[in-house]
Formats: sequence, C-alpha cells, structure tokens
Amino acid sequence: MIYNILGVFLACIFFSGVLIPQILLIAFRRKLFDDVDERKIHKGSIPRLGGFAFQPVIMFAMIGSLGVNFYIQNTEILDLFVNDGMLLVTTFCALQLIYLIGIADDLVGIKYRAKFVAQILCALMLLSGGVCFNDLHGILGIYELPDWIAYPFTVVVMVFLINAINLIDGIDGLASGLSSIACVIYAVAFYLLGEYILCMLAVATLGVLIPFYYFNVFGDAEKHSKIFMGDTGTLTIGVLLSVLGTKLFSYDGDIEGIDVAVVAFSPLLVPCFDVVRVYMYRIRNGMNPFNPDRNHIHHRLLGAGLSQRAAMITIVLTSFLFTVVNAWMSLKININMIVIIDIVVWLALMYYLVFRTRFLNARKRDRAASLEHS
Repeated sequence: MIYNILGVFLACIFFSGVLIPQILLIAFRRKLFDDVDERKIHKGSIPRLGGFAFQPVIMFAMIGSLGVNFYIQNTEILDLFVNDGMLLVTTFCALQLIYLIGIADDLVGIKYRAKFVAQILCALMLLSGGVCFNDLHGILGIYELPDWIAYPFTVVVMVFLINAINLIDGIDGLASGLSSIACVIYAVAFYLLGEYILCMLAVATLGVLIPFYYFNVFGDAEKHSKIFMGDTGTLTIGVLLSVLGTKLFSYDGDIEGIDVAVVAFSPLLVPCFDVVRVYMYRIRNGMNPFNPDRNHIHHRLLGAGLSQRAAMITIVLTSFLFTVVNAWMSLKININMIVIIDIVVWLALMYYLVFRTRFLNARKRDRAASLEHS
C-alpha cells in the first residue's frame, strides 16, 4: 500500500513540476498576467495560472494508480477503489466543474455570484458522494445531526471552506503553505485510520503543491519563473480540502487517544477564522462581504512591520501550532474547551496586530511631523 501512496505522491510532484514551467512559457507568450492594483502586493508581470496544473495532474495520478493496479491485478487496492468509487467520481466531477469556473475567472473574469453558484453545485455533488457533516462530536453539546439539518449544513460549510482557501491567497506561499500543512496532517491521519484512498488524495494534493510553492516563493518575476495560483488553484485546493476535512471530521473515533474531529478542523482554523473576521468587518462597515479589501491577516502582519516572507512563515507556523497544540489538548480536555481557547488566542492575536499597527503608524506620523518642524 505504501508504494501506491508514494507512487501517486511522486507522480504529482513530477508532472506538476513539468507542467508549471510550460504554463509560465505560454502565459508570457500570450501576456496572461495578474493585474496590479492598489489592493495587490506584488509588482511586475506575474502569471496567475499556476492552478491550471493541479486538477489534471491529480486526476491523472489517481486514475493512473487505478490503471496500474488493474493491470497487475492487485485486488486489495482495486477493492479500495471500488469501495470509495462513488466518492472519487463525485469528487472528480466537482473538481472538473470548479476547474472550469476557475479557468474562466483567471482568463476573462467572472462575477462572484457565478462562482458562488458553482461552489454550491460542487458541494451538492460531494454530498451525493457521501461527504457529509452528520455528527458534530459534542461541539455546543450537539452530536448526531438529522439529515434535514446535516445536508444543508454540509453545503454551507463546504462553500465556506472553499471560499476560506480562496480568500487567504494574498501573499507568496501562503495558500499553498497552509494547504500543504493540512495535506500532510490529513495524509498521516487517513493512513493511520486505514483510509488509504483518501490518504492518496491528500498526498496527491500535496504533490502538486510542492513544485508550485517553489515557483511561487522562490521564482523571479524578472526571469519569468514566478507564478501565482489564481482562482483555478485556490478553488481546486478548496474543494479538495473540504472533502478531506469533512471526511476526517465525520470519522467516529480517535488516533492514539487524539480526537479525530480536532485533527480535522485544526489545520483549517487560520483561513476560517480570517474569513469570518473579514466578513464581519465588511458587513459591520456597510461593505459588500464579497468585495476584496486589504484587511486579511497577512495585510495586518505587513502593517505590523513584517516582510512578505516573514508574514507567510508566521501564519503557516501559527496554523501548524494550532494543530499540534489542539491535538495535545484533545488528550486532556473536551472539544468545546479547545474551540474556546482557539477563539481566545485568535482574538488576542488580532488585537495585538491592531495595536501594533496603530503604534507603528503613530510613530511614522511623529517622525514626519518632527521632520517638517526641523
């Protein structure tokens, strides 16, 4: 089994690493760049088509693994594919839909309403394949959910998760870094639980992200080697993480005493907390919650004096620490206390960033005033 998982992982790294330079070449020939505006942080001509490689490579690797095992008549693996067949089919259908929507948005631009409808359709497809929040594991004292609540709740949560990944993509390496951390954790969890097909899907997602991360973070715009994920990438990864996170959350059990539900939601806390705060801020100030601004956590960290690289590393490490500490706390306290502690820690971090930014801005004004009087 480990060889199948490793094969899918390496295949995704290889083909993603081969495709992304070709995408860069085509993008520069046709001048398909991410437009610079007052909200964007980057400078120069950088393509935003990196996500074009994700869905085809993942599907090719998964289907290729099925084909190889069929050829050698590995009945153990084939039985796993059959058992999870409906899940894979609906996941690939949802990925195909969101992939086409992402391409349209990256190339010509589409309204957020169209993307929102597509996300709902994807969630409904996944729901039909067995991806469902049917148990809250005691959060707010709620356990098993009746179908008439579980189904719409699942759609809302999955659309929310897709948007959370889409909106956190604001600086180099952030969305891919957070998603990679989540994929590693999900892959390990599914492997320990014996859910090998879901483990393959997690490592396939990680495999396509690794080459992208290299080109996104270490690429040079002047040398035409830097690329962004674009909506095609963030929406694709959002769908995949919503599948993996929901399936793990719905698992009834633990891993060596660690609550599986806690492991499921912890890697996604940072993007989820961030999008809730941003939406609340926009609504409170009479703004359209779907219109972009400069109020995300990475903007706050930049305003507090950090560089892009430092802000990215800080956020990714924060997500990793949330997961590790939450897993440890699940051995000691119940899930509700963990959620409360997470919220308090997040609010404390946000207040610190607000006051830090105000302090730096005030100091800049004082310096400017002293220079005027000198």
